[in-house]
Amino acid sequence: MRAPFNKILVANRGEITVRIIRACRELDIPVVVVYSDADRAALHVRYADQAYGIGPAPSVESYLVAERILEVAKRSGAEAIHPGYGFLSENYRFARRCAEEGLVFIGPSPEAMEAMGDKVAARERMKAAGVPLVPGTPPLRSDEEAKALVNDLGYPALLKPSAGGGGKGMRVVEREEELVEALASARSEARSSFGDDTVYAERYVARPRHIEIQVLADKAGHTVHLFERECSIQRRHQKVIEEAPSPFISEETRRAMGEAAVQAARSVGYVGAGTVEFLVDEKGRFYFLEMNTRLQVEHAVTELVTGVDLVKMQLLVAAGGELPFTQDDLRLSGAAIECRIYAEDPDRDFLPSPGTITVLRAPGGPGIRDDIGVYEGYEVPLYYDPLLSKLSAWGRDRDEAIGRMRRALAEYVIEGIKTSIPFHQRVLRHPDFLAGDIDTKFIDERFLPSVKEAGCPDAERALIAAAVLAYWEDEAAARRAMAPEGGTGSSAWRAAGRTAGLRR
Repeated sequence: MRAPFNKILVANRGEITVRIIRACRELDIPVVVVYSDADRAALHVRYADQAYGIGPAPSVESYLVAERILEVAKRSGAEAIHPGYGFLSENYRFARRCAEEGLVFIGPSPEAMEAMGDKVAARERMKAAGVPLVPGTPPLRSDEEAKALVNDLGYPALLKPSAGGGGKGMRVVEREEELVEALASARSEARSSFGDDTVYAERYVARPRHIEIQVLADKAGHTVHLFERECSIQRRHQKVIEEAPSPFISEETRRAMGEAAVQAARSVGYVGAGTVEFLVDEKGRFYFLEMNTRLQVEHAVTELVTGVDLVKMQLLVAAGGELPFTQDDLRLSGAAIECRIYAEDPDRDFLPSPGTITVLRAPGGPGIRDDIGVYEGYEVPLYYDPLLSKLSAWGRDRDEAIGRMRRALAEYVIEGIKTSIPFHQRVLRHPDFLAGDIDTKFIDERFLPSVKEAGCPDAERALIAAAVLAYWEDEAAARRAMAPEGGTGSSAWRAAGRTAGLRR
C-alpha cells in the first residue's frame, strides 16, 4: 500500500492517537498532533513529527475547538485530519469545515455523519429501510413532553444522547419519578461530551446482548462487513471487555446481521470505517441500536481475527482508493478478546485514579497486543476519559484467547495509581463468562453478587483479593511449566524477589 497522504493531523489524544501514528509510520506519512496544556508531556506528543498546543486542559477549550485544530492543520501543511474517536469524530459540522478549508476528513461524508450521527434520524432511516428497531421516542424537548412520551413508551426506559456514543450520557429510568432528574443529568453529560444536549428515549430491553458489526466502504460503492464483536460486558453502559467473534450467535445470525449492517451503511452512501450496533435478545433476534460513524475503541479485536488494518483502510478510502478485498475474501481466524485498562479504583466504586505512574511493565508474548497511551513517569490527568491502554489477546479459539489474556493481566504492572486490572482478572475467572453466558447486566446482576456470595461484604474490595489469588495461580502454573523434570522450579532468589514485590 502506497502512502495516500503526504502529511496528516490527528485531532485527538491518548492511545488512539498513538495507534494512528503507528499506522502512518508504516506508510511513511508524517504526523501532526495537537495537545492541551494537560497533555504537553503526553505519549502522543512524544511520538509525533510535529505537535501544537491548542489551549487549556478542559476539552471544551481545546480538543473540541474546531477552529484551533483547523488552524494547526493549515499552519503545519497537513492534507488530512483523522479525528480518532470521541471529541469531534462524529461532528458533521467539523467534517464540513474540513472540506471548506480544502482538508480531507478521514471518515464518512458530512451528510452520512449527519444522517447516522443523529441517533433519532438514524432510527427513522433504518425504519424506512426495514431494519428491526427497539421502540423509541423523538427528542425530548421539555420535561413535560418527556413525561408524556416516556409514559407512552413504557418503563423502564433508556435515555440516550442523540449525538455521540460510548455510553456517555445514557441513563436507565425505572419510573416516572426519576425521569426529570435523570434527563437533566443525561443532557448535562451529553453537552459536555459532544456539544449537543439532545436526548431521546428507547424502551429498555432486559438482559440483551450488545453485538456490533464492523463495516468498511469505499467511494467506488464497495461495502463489506468484517463480522461481529461481542460487547456485552459493560459497566454503567460503558464497554469494558470486548471479543470477536461472539460466543453466542449462530452462523445464520452472523450472516443476517452482517447483511443488515451493510444495507444500513449503503442507505446513507457511507464511506470509511463504521460500526452498526445491535441489541440481541435471548432468542437471537436483533434490533438496530445505532451506527457509530467512526473507528471504535475495540477495533483491535476485529483486526486480530481478520488480519485487516482498519486504520490503514481508513486512510486508503479517504484518499479515493478502493478496498483491496471483497466480502468473499474475508474470513474469521481464531478468537480475540480486549480488556480496557482504566485509571480507576475498583476498591472505591471505580472512581478515577489520576496521578503519576511510578512503575510500568507492559505484558508481551504470543498473541498479545497492547495499545497504550501512557509511560512510566507519566502523570494521568483528571480531565479526560481514564483509559490507559487496550490490552488484547488472540488465540486459536476462545479458551486460548482467555488463557493468554489472564497471563497478560498477571504480567501487567502499573504502580502509583489504581487500575482496573484486578477487576478484569476476576471477570475472566467467572464461570458464566467462561461459558459465554453473558449479557449487558452481567456485571451488576451476576458478577458483583457472586463476589458478595464468596463471603466478603464489600464486593469491590473482593476484586483485589480475587485478583491476587488469580495472580498466584497463574504464577504457580508458569513455574510448573518451566520447572525441570523432577524439580520444583523454585529458588531462594525467586522467592526473595516475590517477597520484595509484595512489600512495595
